[in-house]
Amino acid sequence: MAAASSIALSSTTLVLLLLFSFSEAREFLVGGNANAWNIPNSQSNSESLNQWAQSSRFRVSDTLVWKYDSTKDSVLRVTKEGYASCNTSDPIEEYKDGNTKVKLDKSGPHYFISGAAGHCEKGQKVIVVVLSARHRFMGISPAPAPVEFEGGPAVAPISGATSLEGSLMVALGVLVGFVLM
Repeated sequence: MAAASSIALSSTTLVLLLLFSFSEAREFLVGGNANAWNIPNSQSNSESLNQWAQSSRFRVSDTLVWKYDSTKDSVLRVTKEGYASCNTSDPIEEYKDGNTKVKLDKSGPHYFISGAAGHCEKGQKVIVVVLSARHRFMGISPAPAPVEFEGGPAVAPISGATSLEGSLMVALGVLVGFVLM
C-alpha cells in the first residue's frame, strides 16, 4: 500500500508540474505579425485586429507586443468609452517606443487604440479580453461578455476548455483513481 501511495504522489506531482509548465505567461505579437498595427487597408480588414484577438486566449501575466514606427504612431490604452469614440486626449497609458510591451495584469477587457490622428477612426484599434487566473488553473475558458463593435452586432469569442490543460486534468483524475483502486 505504501508503494502505491508513493507512486500516486510521484505521478500527481509530475502531472501538476506539466500542467503548470503549460500555463506560463506568453508574449503575443498584436495582430500576429509585425505589420499588423496600422490602418486597415480595406473595409473588410477593419475588424482584423479584433478577429485576431477573439481567436486568441489571453491570460493574466501574458504580454502584448506592438511593432510600429515610433515617429508615425503610438499605442494608447483607453477606457471602453475612449475606444468607442476614438478619444486620444485622455488615455490610461500611452506608449511611443515602437516596440511596446504591455503586461496584462488583470482579467477582463482591455482597450487599445492608435495615438496617431485619424487612425483609430479608420479601424486601428483592438479589444483584448483576458481570462482570470482561476480559469487558467482549472483549464476552463468561459465565454467573455459579448464585445460590441461600432457599427456591428455584439460578438462573443468561442469558448471551451483549453484542450491540453483539460486533457492533463483528466489524465490526473484517471491516474489517481487507478492508483487508489
